[in-house]
Parts: sequence; structure tokens; C-alpha cells
Amino acid sequence: MGTAERRETSDDGGVAVREGPQAPNRDIPADRGEVPTGAGEQATAYAQFTKSEERNEREEAQEQALYRPLWVEEPARRRRMPDPVRTAAVRAVLIIAVTLIQAMVAFLCTLAGSWLAFPMVLSSVASTVVATWGALDVWVTRQVWNQRNGVVSLPASTARALRRERRRARRQARATGRAQERIPGRGGAGQLSHS
Repeated sequence: MGTAERRETSDDGGVAVREGPQAPNRDIPADRGEVPTGAGEQATAYAQFTKSEERNEREEAQEQALYRPLWVEEPARRRRMPDPVRTAAVRAVLIIAVTLIQAMVAFLCTLAGSWLAFPMVLSSVASTVVATWGALDVWVTRQVWNQRNGVVSLPASTARALRRERRRARRQARATGRAQERIPGRGGAGQLSHS
């Protein structure tokens, strides 16, 4: 079947069987889909096995396509900003955005010759002052938070003093806790008198 057999008759009348040069080995399948020749039951079982294997692989690929996450979470490169600093930054961004819109409206009103140009120029100048204050507020809030929470370790930092006070308070609380434990433990019978 799978081999190229040729029957040739020789001069003396004998029959010689010669296999072609590309005759595959019948026991080893060359490809996954090729079924080895042999017993019919084994061949059909092997064919069913390869088909079920392919079906399983297809189902797994479909499941992976269905359950693949929309994004892959990566660790943050920078730490999250502290809440007060983030609040100040959001406030500053909103103020700056409003200022830019006012400046653009003032420019367009000036080009159009509208009566609204003068009030918009005045309000955009005032908004520029407020936007500058908002940007400085972010910087000051960040510096204050760093100093209070000990991120900046300088000799003049107030964080060291705060940590020292907290340590002192903890030590004192531990000492009072130990003293409270000792007081109920003392009995009148175990005390020595010094009289």
C-alpha cells in the first residue's frame, strides 16, 4: 500500500520483489496524521486518538483566547503620590486648563472685535495669577509632606523630632502597661515588713 513494490521477472523465470527508494517504515508514522498500516482496529484507534488530540488542542487554544486577560498588570515604576499632594496637583491642573481656555477665548474675541474681549483678558490675567499659585501649592504641599513624614532626612527635618516623640510615647505606654501588670499581681501575704 504505502510502499512502491515492483515485481520483475528475471531471465531464469524467478520473481524478484524490489522496494522503491522512498518506502516508509510501517511502524513509525512520518506525520501526525499518517496512520500506520497494520491491523484495522489499531489503525482506526490511532486515527481516533490523533483526531481527539487535535480537537483537545483546538479547544485549549479557544479557551485561552476566551480567557485571555485584557491587560497585564506590571509593577509600578514609581510610588503613588501622597493624597494631599495628588489633590493639590489635580486642583492645579484644573485651574491651568481653565486659564488656557480663558486665554484662548480672549484671543478669539479680540480677533472678532467682540465686546467680551476686555473682560476675558482681565479674567485670564487673574486666572494666570491663580494658576501660578496652584503650581506653587503643589510644590509646597509636596515639601511639607516629605518633611513631616520623614522622606527627607536632613538635620533640620521635623520628622526626626516627631519620630523621637512617638518613640518616647511608646516607651512610656509600655512602662505604664508593665506597671499595671505588676500592681494586681502583688498580694498582701508575700510582702515583707520593714518594722
